[in-house]
Parts: sequence; C-alpha cells; structure tokens
Amino acid sequence: MQRRPLILSPLLTLLPPLSKAAPAPNVLPLWPEGVPAAMRADAPATRGDLGPERVDANGSIANVSVPTLTVVPPAVDRPNGTAVILCPGGGYRYLSWQREGEQYGAWLSTLGITTFILKSRLQEWGHPAPLQDVLRALRLVRSRAAEFGVDPKRIGVMGSSAGGHLAASASTLFDHADGRTGAALDNSVSARPDFAVLVYPVITMTDPAAHAGSRRALLGDAPSPALLALASLEQQVTAATPPTVLLHTQGDKTVPVQNSLLYYQALTRAGVPAELYLFEQGGHGIGMRDGLGTASAWPRRVEDWLRQRGLLGAAGR
Repeated sequence: MQRRPLILSPLLTLLPPLSKAAPAPNVLPLWPEGVPAAMRADAPATRGDLGPERVDANGSIANVSVPTLTVVPPAVDRPNGTAVILCPGGGYRYLSWQREGEQYGAWLSTLGITTFILKSRLQEWGHPAPLQDVLRALRLVRSRAAEFGVDPKRIGVMGSSAGGHLAASASTLFDHADGRTGAALDNSVSARPDFAVLVYPVITMTDPAAHAGSRRALLGDAPSPALLALASLEQQVTAATPPTVLLHTQGDKTVPVQNSLLYYQALTRAGVPAELYLFEQGGHGIGMRDGLGTASAWPRRVEDWLRQRGLLGAAGR
C-alpha cells in the first residue's frame, strides 16, 4: 500500500519522550514451543527458505518467521487494567511497525492501557498463520493477565488497514478451527476479544470494495469461494462479536470506506454495540497525522469511546 510521509500531530506531544537510554522493550515469543508449520498450499515460500527478517528505513518489518509480542507498559502511575493487542497494517506484506505499532502503543500507554504489539506472520505463510498468531496473542495475554496487571475481561484488539482485518478476524473467527493449532491454550483459554478498534480496516475480500493486495497476500491468487467468504468478515459477524468502534475516511482510495460501512451494518444487524466515525479528509494510512481536519483527531474519538465503555477507569469499577 502507498504510505504518505509521516507528519507528527500535536497529539503526539502527549506521548512520553523517547530516550536512547530507555530500557529494551519486553519481547515475548508467541510460540515458545515452536511456530506452527502449517502454511497456505500456494504460499511463495516454505518454512525452511524464508531467509532473515527485514526492517526498512521507515521502521516497517517484513518476512516474519518468528512471531512475537512487544509489551508497551502504561505510562501513567495508575494502570487501569485494560490491555490491547495491536495489529499494524501493511497489506499482509509487511508490518507498519513504527507508524501503526510503536506510535499507537505510546499513545495508548498515556491512557493507562497495557499494549502488546503483535509481530505476526505475513504473505510468506498466508492464511491461517496470521489468524493463529492473533488468537494465540489473546490467549497468551489472558492466561498471564495477573502477571501483566491486566483484567482478563478487558483485553481488546486494535488494527489499521490489513491489521484491521486481522483484528476483525479475531473478533469474528475467535472460535474457528483454522485458528487452532492443537496447543493446550486452545482449549483452556478464550481468544475472544472484549472490544475492538478498527482504523481504516480491510474487511471484505469480495469485489468491488476488496483491497486486492491484501487478498492476494493472505489468500493467494485463486482462493476458493468458501475461503473468500470466510475472510470477508462482514459475513462472519454474530451476536458474539465484541463491541467495536470503526474509523475511516471518505477520501480513502486504497481501502474504500465501504469496508467499514459493511462491517458496521453487519454489527448493527447482529445487535452488537458499535460506533462508526467517517471523516471527509485523509487518504489511506494516515496514522497519527496533523493537517487532515477532523480526521486528525480520531484518537480523541477512540479515547471517548473507550472511556464511555468503562475501559479507562480503574479495574473493577
């Protein structure tokens, strides 16, 4: 996907300053027992010849073979017990780690939220690897909630673009067989998120609103009708889908706004609490940028929604 140059928003002045002397982040292996070997049948590589992970000058990560969670602790004195599994975008080809991972994590930390940035497998693996990774992340954090100081009933997902598709996949396919690997956690810990934040998300895999690049990277060149339907998440919403807030721009020419509209309509039909914010200005991948009118204030809308749902108050209140 095309990405605009990063322009820091005044919102970012609220974030804690970065220091060269800051301690190294706490990085958790997602699969300490070994990464599941299952790959899409037509994935362009086999597990043995993926080569090294790549990080470019913009802080994006590609060619992931060892999924991890990077822990961003709350930056305030009183953490509120809410946790977010953060899924960066990148069309399932790479992860926009700095823009839609580290920056979002730093912002969420100012709200008292403990954030876990997910480094998930990508196109080299294809479906169901990313789904397995996000569901393992939810189960892992929930199983160790006391260790991380979070409430096991206040663990949500947040994602942008293709990361929004992954977060919505967790919201709708949390009990699907494709997300299970036979690990003990599959049967002992729920992978259902308690809430979801979707920022200009990829939702559908069917034309005309599909993002063709994400579809190809995740599902291959010729996915079956059944797989297309499974990954078209507006078709997977049920009453068990968690409360969700969606944000999109009318000017998004990469992932059309119809993606968020379709998902919101499905949530409404299923009786799931949801809010949808549509902004006039801004294209795709705006991140936390200034100069886009009301769209630049989308983090404030998310903060309002989280507070209204009781997710920013002290745990147990």
